Amino acid sequence: MGHKKLIKFQAIDTFKNVLQYPENMRGNWKTFFHNDHPITLELACGKGEYSVGLGREHKENNYIGVDIKGNRIYRGATTALTEGLDNVGFLRIHIGQIINYFEAGEVAQIWIIFPDPFLKKAKNRLTHPRFLHLYQQILKPGATINLKTDSKELYDFTLETIAEQGCTVHENIADIYGKGLATGPLAIQTFYEKMHLADGRTIYFISFSLPEAHIVLTGRFGKTEEEDVSDNDADH
Repeated sequence: MGHKKLIKFQAIDTFKNVLQYPENMRGNWKTFFHNDHPITLELACGKGEYSVGLGREHKENNYIGVDIKGNRIYRGATTALTEGLDNVGFLRIHIGQIINYFEAGEVAQIWIIFPDPFLKKAKNRLTHPRFLHLYQQILKPGATINLKTDSKELYDFTLETIAEQGCTVHENIADIYGKGLATGPLAIQTFYEKMHLADGRTIYFISFSLPEAHIVLTGRFGKTEEEDVSDNDADH
């Protein structure tokens, strides 16, 4: 580990708004936020731009950026502390272990912002049924999952997956900026989004909710695939 990364890892150990593999948090997030406001997760949050951005705009909600890379969490956590955003926190874990940290119905919404599309390992995509199965165990019924990506392959894969699983699509925007729809939460830009826009890439957005029926892990999404969901949770 590089010297700068080591310094950041040591720093987040002291941050009150960062938890690393905490124990006994399932159902107890009100002790962290000191309220019982709705919780939104930003998965593979990287530098936490969405958690911070949403937290600034919606003080009535709590936001948790989730990532395994502490040196990236450092940036968002520092910003939240500096701005006094007590409704923004960070959780350093593998996303494949998410059900160990939240109980059924404890999460009101999920954002997945420019995740690694895993072009060669579909099983690691954060909209793969293996992950949807995990989200289903912690989300409130009807809660939305929001994906923002520059990857056409991940976008198409997600549309195919949610159709197969009987999910409800609330928004499907194939070109956010081309259609002039980068408003509200979609106007928040991450470090990676700014890079992608500078390269002239198209940005896609899908908002959907999971079905009442259990997510099915059969056929091409079944156990014939390698079981690992403890992942590389990084942005690309």
